[in-house]
Order: sequence, then structure tokens, then C-alpha cells
Amino acid sequence: MNIIGCLDQPSEGEYWLAGENVSKLNDKALARVRNRMIGFVFQTFNLLPKATALRNVEVPLIYGNISRSERIDRAKKALTAVGLEERMHHKPNELSGGQRQRVAIARALVNDPSIILADEPTGNLDSKSGVEIMKILDKLHNNGNTIILVTHEEYIADHAERTINLFDGKIKEDRKTNKRRSVVS
Repeated sequence: MNIIGCLDQPSEGEYWLAGENVSKLNDKALARVRNRMIGFVFQTFNLLPKATALRNVEVPLIYGNISRSERIDRAKKALTAVGLEERMHHKPNELSGGQRQRVAIARALVNDPSIILADEPTGNLDSKSGVEIMKILDKLHNNGNTIILVTHEEYIADHAERTINLFDGKIKEDRKTNKRRSVVS
């Protein structure tokens, strides 16, 4: 995930993303690629505790030098897309775990990235909240977003069109499903 997300450089070989050899880019250029092309959803949410949901979603736009009015507009749209229009002025400690994860998903989406990397996005949630998060991710995928999700939970992996099982850092199994399993109604 760190290599795909341009957080680490490969120790050998090349990594091409959208026609660009990102394995040869400097830190500043990699930061631009991450901001423009990759949305991150973390198990622990990684939200700014003193900032509202709206401000947390604005953060990638700030780094992208987007004007304040456009930032607010895009952040509101992203929060509405994940069903949090009524909670956008609440801070993380005023939100449930599922709501915090939806803020993290909105933050990942706000720059319309090519790839969404989700690292155990349901790992800190109860099963009901986990199902809600998977519905959102399923909908995003059905709308054309590429989602790369890491999980230890088989019921979460069952949402994927393709699963790659790793054991001791090596591919144990790589399988594609014949049909899309979706919980979106």
C-alpha cells in the first residue's frame, strides 16, 4: 500500500501511475501525485481532532491551493455524498466511529482521485457501521472509482471483483469473481 500510495519508493523496478514513472519522482512531486491522484482511507481515520468534519475534508484541497470558496463547496458536496450533510460542523469527538470513517472517505474523495486506498476501513467499527462503509465503497466503485482495500475480514473481501491473498509478503492466491457482489440497493 505504501508503494501504491507513493509513500515509499520501490527498492527495485519501476512504478508507473497514469503514464508517469512515479518511482523516479522527488518528494515534492510525489506529494503532488498523492494529492491529485490518490485518496487515503485509514483504519484509525487520521482526522484532525480540533477541526470540524468540513475542515477535515478541506485539508487535501488546502494542499492543492484551491480557493477557500471552492474548498468549502467541494468539501460540502463530499460530505453530502457520504450522508453527513447534517454533521459537517461537528468535530471528530462528536461523531460515531462510522461517521468518522465517512468523514475520512469524504476527505479521500474530495480531489476526485484515480485511486482510493482503504487500509482496514472497517477494522475499528462494529459490524453495522462496517456494512454502511462497505455500501459507500461499493457505490463509489459502481460509479467508476478504483478502490484498493486491505482487510483481514473475508466478508469485507467478498465485496471485491478481485482478491489477492498474501502470506509472508508473497502472493498466495489471486482470484477474480465472475460477478460483482454489491450491497448497494
